Amino acid sequence: MFGTNIKEEVDVCVVGAGHAGCEAALACARLGLNTVIFTVSVDSIALMPCNPNIGGSSKGHLVREIDALGGEMGKNIDKTFIQSKMLNVSKGPAVHSLRAQADKAEYSRLMRKVLENQDHLTIKQAEVCELLTEDNHIVGVKTFTGTIYECKAVILCTGTYLKARCLCGESITYTGPNGLQSANHLTDSLKKLGIEMRRFKTGTPARMDKRSLDFSKMEEQFGDERVVPFSFSTDPEDVQIDQASCWLTYTNENTHEIIRGNLDRSPIYAGIIEGTGPRYCPSIEDKVVKFADKERHQVFIEPEGLHTNEMYVAGMSSSLPEDVQLAMYRTVPGMENCKIVRNAYAIEYDCINPRQLFPTLEFKNIRGLFSAGQFNGSSGYEEAAAQGLIAGINAALSIQNKEPFVIDRSEAYVGVLIDDLVTKESFEPYRMMTSRAEYRLILRQDNADLRLREKGYKAGLVSEEVYKSVLDKREMIDKEVYRLKNTSIGASKNIQEFLSLKGSSILKTGTNLSELICRPELSYEILSEIDVNRQLLPADVIEQVEIEIKYEGYISRQMRQVEQFKKMEKKKIPSDLDYNDIKSLRLEARQKLISYKPVSVGQASRISGVSPADISVLLVYLEQFNKNNKC
Repeated sequence: MFGTNIKEEVDVCVVGAGHAGCEAALACARLGLNTVIFTVSVDSIALMPCNPNIGGSSKGHLVREIDALGGEMGKNIDKTFIQSKMLNVSKGPAVHSLRAQADKAEYSRLMRKVLENQDHLTIKQAEVCELLTEDNHIVGVKTFTGTIYECKAVILCTGTYLKARCLCGESITYTGPNGLQSANHLTDSLKKLGIEMRRFKTGTPARMDKRSLDFSKMEEQFGDERVVPFSFSTDPEDVQIDQASCWLTYTNENTHEIIRGNLDRSPIYAGIIEGTGPRYCPSIEDKVVKFADKERHQVFIEPEGLHTNEMYVAGMSSSLPEDVQLAMYRTVPGMENCKIVRNAYAIEYDCINPRQLFPTLEFKNIRGLFSAGQFNGSSGYEEAAAQGLIAGINAALSIQNKEPFVIDRSEAYVGVLIDDLVTKESFEPYRMMTSRAEYRLILRQDNADLRLREKGYKAGLVSEEVYKSVLDKREMIDKEVYRLKNTSIGASKNIQEFLSLKGSSILKTGTNLSELICRPELSYEILSEIDVNRQLLPADVIEQVEIEIKYEGYISRQMRQVEQFKKMEKKKIPSDLDYNDIKSLRLEARQKLISYKPVSVGQASRISGVSPADISVLLVYLEQFNKNNKC
């Protein structure tokens, strides 16, 4: 590092301008704090160095929750997508998830435009090398050129840049993603502050020249005929566009044979890679080795944008040498003459053990220091953006001396994500999945606005007008559900004929419209013929009415489970509690509780190594502890 005489004073420093950094910086600035966001390259703002899409199974939930809380990702993808699909539509609404192909360059350009025009926000191209603290409190950052930015909070969103190196066979380059400059100095500063670091890895497939591919040998994949926007603020009519196509092809035994024959040249299997990779997004080498019984694997060819010939080869990430890559890709139908624009590669980077964080994403041992995204050991643009938003809100609230903003796992996928990161043991990049959410029937993507708009409004990121519109929507839903439950239908000849035509059993006695909607073969729309007093309602209201009626029993059961969960979450654990005083606790439980410092009994119960018996002991001790402290 060098020395300058430049000193600047701001409220918040955000380190990194990926998907986490963008949401964090926008949240702070929109809450009125003077914010600066640092990036190693202004051209890398909201970069998509890997897959060119937003959303997907469970990730679509996160994007809609980000939007409901006042974040930007959903709005940005609505403006820049080139194909959109609702996934899992053959299953129940709890697992429906939006996924959209993005024009990568446009996504980055428009997000940068939002940041550049946001009041209270400054973009700075510089590498932050050192965190400045006093008495375990953040007071500023220092850049590589020696400039000091004095601040009240720092949010680390470094992504995959810390001491990054990219591997392609025997070739190793010490760069960040896409050949961008890595950040090589901040790790040492973090270690000096006692922060526990880890080494993770991820990978990306090659990009192909579209002109070298034969799409006649592949299956064309189309977007939805009627597109659903990610943002609740986007007019659905604005996203009904001509969509680009993707294509599906498959690997085969020739592909697998080339890979097996060259495993000794793969950095993953040659022991060159130090970091741990994501289990749920394996390289093609891992797929061939771990799923040896599979005769083929899916390969999706996806456009990187409307104004480029680069095509993304989804499903074939690799770190094999360039010559092996070319040989294996050319065994795939439609890719026999492919030309690689960018080689596939694996990337290693430094990140933290997220158990060092509170649920607010603030470090337990350094006040004013927050972190989000892949730096926290997660994977994915959506997971990063969700954490960035929460970290940004909490950094702002801490400066304003306001109550922290915490969403628990019964309220949102965002809550599940953060609770898992800060509570559970994880030794690989964390990926969000619907199976991780035990209350997923009520945490659907379709009701994210009803669940979270109020929280976004109270945090200061959702306008009163938008919040009022959600209250009006809730009122319309409740009124229509009430009407359907109280609209009687007799067993008249006309009704019996109608039911018979729809393949539904006839009535033995009178019923109501709500009971009929509960039948699998009937729906709100189908019953319009016999519902004479029905008023015209918005499509999103109708969707909620139908779900709430059809799944009422399941939803009620899950709400009762949530009530029990909330009781444990409300039992707070004092920050100064000395677990060594609780003699009845097992040694392992005591060690884990001291290490994790859970904020509630609920969080303590989810720590690996803390048994139900330990929780019972803790509850008894807390009751006595609270009595003594009241006296």
